[in-house]
Amino acid sequence: MAKDIQREPTLLESIFPVLFLIVLLSFNVYIFGDDSLLGSNQIVLIISGSVGALVALRMGIGWKVLRKGIVRTITSALPSILILLMIGALAGTWLLSGIVPAMIYYGLKIINPTIFLFTACVVSAIISLATGSSWSTVATLGVAMLGIGVTLGFNEGLVAGAIISGAYFGDKMSPLSDTTNLAPAMAGTDLFTHIRYMSITTGPSMGITLIIFLIIGFWMDSPTANSDMDLVLLAIEGSFNISPLLFIVPAVVIFLIVRKVSPLPALFVGTILGAVFALIFQPEVIHHVSGISNDFIKSSYVGIMKSMYTTISIETSNSEVNELLTTGGMQGMLNTIWLIISAMIYGGIMDAAGFLKRITKSIIVYANSTGSLIATTAGTCVFFNLTASDQYLAIVVPGRMFSSVYKKRGLAPENLSRTLEDSGTVTSVLIPWNTCGAYQSSVLGVATLTYLPYCFFNIISPFMTLFFGYAGIKIKKLTEKKESEIDV
Repeated sequence: MAKDIQREPTLLESIFPVLFLIVLLSFNVYIFGDDSLLGSNQIVLIISGSVGALVALRMGIGWKVLRKGIVRTITSALPSILILLMIGALAGTWLLSGIVPAMIYYGLKIINPTIFLFTACVVSAIISLATGSSWSTVATLGVAMLGIGVTLGFNEGLVAGAIISGAYFGDKMSPLSDTTNLAPAMAGTDLFTHIRYMSITTGPSMGITLIIFLIIGFWMDSPTANSDMDLVLLAIEGSFNISPLLFIVPAVVIFLIVRKVSPLPALFVGTILGAVFALIFQPEVIHHVSGISNDFIKSSYVGIMKSMYTTISIETSNSEVNELLTTGGMQGMLNTIWLIISAMIYGGIMDAAGFLKRITKSIIVYANSTGSLIATTAGTCVFFNLTASDQYLAIVVPGRMFSSVYKKRGLAPENLSRTLEDSGTVTSVLIPWNTCGAYQSSVLGVATLTYLPYCFFNIISPFMTLFFGYAGIKIKKLTEKKESEIDV
């Protein structure tokens, strides 16, 4: 009969399931390409988790221990899964009510194509900073900005990269963000000291990102001619009753999130308000979606329900606009939820068997200098994003493991909290099977590997923290008086 953990796993035992996952995922992506997220990657994660389980069982770790680890990690992902389902419903009612088309319509009238990418990044950053949520920002403003960008003729990956870059800047710097609160808690410092210290690396990273998007905007030719844009505007006008009053709904959602209402109820309110505004502003669109024209009550019920749970498409006179006016509802999120659950199965087994801790422990011994310690911390965060598939684990586990090491080296805890965010929070969205990567890809409808090269802020941030670490810039010592004690 198998028992609980008998001994610490060896490095070879710990790393074998990781190598197996990397090799099989690489082969799988080579074979299936972008379609790998439709199911094959999920199977690869489950198979790799099974390989890890076999190694653990061989060590004498009981199946009950592994099962508890799986249940624990899946439970931790349940809030994300529920939010995904609600986002699907919200996207449906916001399309049906004309909210998203209105955002695209007015956006096309206001935004200059030359500075569109710069604007998309800045606006996403402001909204995310105010709400503390990159997820809510991308699901509301981001979807509309993507529609505007694609309509203007920009590559969808480039637009998604600008939106995500801004959203993760705001998420990373907002005192309302869960990760911004989690990182200092794990490192042993306070929230506002963490934010002030993090701005030292985050500011330059965002500055470089905005310069890149400005250069791209000026370098590219104006993608869409005015005549083409007029056709798009006419197509939207011909299919929806466009009014500034539609912006009341997203304004209410943003207000609720700023007031620290939890994302799930805030998004639910947005979904219901979207349905109400659809009844008021878009009765003809509801009839089109429901296929019922002789019974208003039945048509309204069927149309609204369909927008929440299944794929709906609004046909206009413009084929390019038709591609934008499609949403999958809750049903469209199920494949992403499958990916998250599969990733949590793998991550749960790796955590329960002690493999992740063993790998990290073996890395710490090589961190001799301050720069190498920060590099090791950053690498560990990325490693957990790759293997545990969750940004919270990528902050919590390295935070706990490195906290005492930083103290022994005489480094203030804000050095650790900054590194956790610079590498753990921002890189999660770059990994297709991570909860963040899977979510953003699903919400925007853009494959992770398609937007990855253009997420300049997310790519630059970990390298910026490495530069400051090795250059010895703004590396606060533990003996110094804390800023929080000075600025009372």
